[in-house]
Amino acid sequence: MDSFALNIIVILFGLCIGSFLNVCIYRIPLSKSIAFPGSECCNCSSTIHFYDNIPILSFIWLKGKCRKCGHKISLRYPMIEIITSLIFLSVFLNFGFHLESIIYLIFLSSLIIIIFIDIDHQIIPDVITLPGIIFFFCTSFFTTSITFIQSLSGIIAGGGSLYIVAWTYYFFTKKEGMGGGDIKLLAMIGAFIGWKGVIFTIFTASFTGTIAGILIILIKGQSFKDKIPFGPFLSIGAITYIFFGTKLTSLYLNFMR
Repeated sequence: MDSFALNIIVILFGLCIGSFLNVCIYRIPLSKSIAFPGSECCNCSSTIHFYDNIPILSFIWLKGKCRKCGHKISLRYPMIEIITSLIFLSVFLNFGFHLESIIYLIFLSSLIIIIFIDIDHQIIPDVITLPGIIFFFCTSFFTTSITFIQSLSGIIAGGGSLYIVAWTYYFFTKKEGMGGGDIKLLAMIGAFIGWKGVIFTIFTASFTGTIAGILIILIKGQSFKDKIPFGPFLSIGAITYIFFGTKLTSLYLNFMR
């Protein structure tokens, strides 16, 4: 099988997984099973048949509406499917076809779920991060990209650093400035990419989060007091590190010389 055919298979596989991630994003915060019942309309609860559940194509064919009740389907559903497929393709193009690539896909899929759940509900589910910390630490014994020492130090650096920040902020202000979900998320990230990845992730998340906050204030034209979820920025920082971390770090160090 040539590389073009393999890329197409990966893209199609990513679209299907993206469709499943949409289910997780919707159901996990509601404490619903991600397996049963099958896909259903969030408005009328009617069962979505397989021919109406084909990634991208069904959305286009149905013109973004439920066949039964006509309720508008969010454009975010196909967007997540496309994002997932592109990330899957990027993994295989950068890391090849082997076991470690599968672990990368599991990690990145977890981050996609976390990003959109945190945007919607401002929570990061323990059901993803706590098993994730254990799972990605265990995988460090079988992969070549990170050692178990690096993974353990990543967990400590990730969870510990944010815990200190959160505790310090609460000590001086008596207000919670950072949720426990962020702490556990960064510990999971550290388990997979180590302490160097944690430093890169925090720096990138802080920078992009600051820019996003400034843009929101400028767009609203007034003081912005609502909380901005930090989980998406941490996740984007980790994703950036996986694909561009080494190059960006080298460019930064060369610039600082």
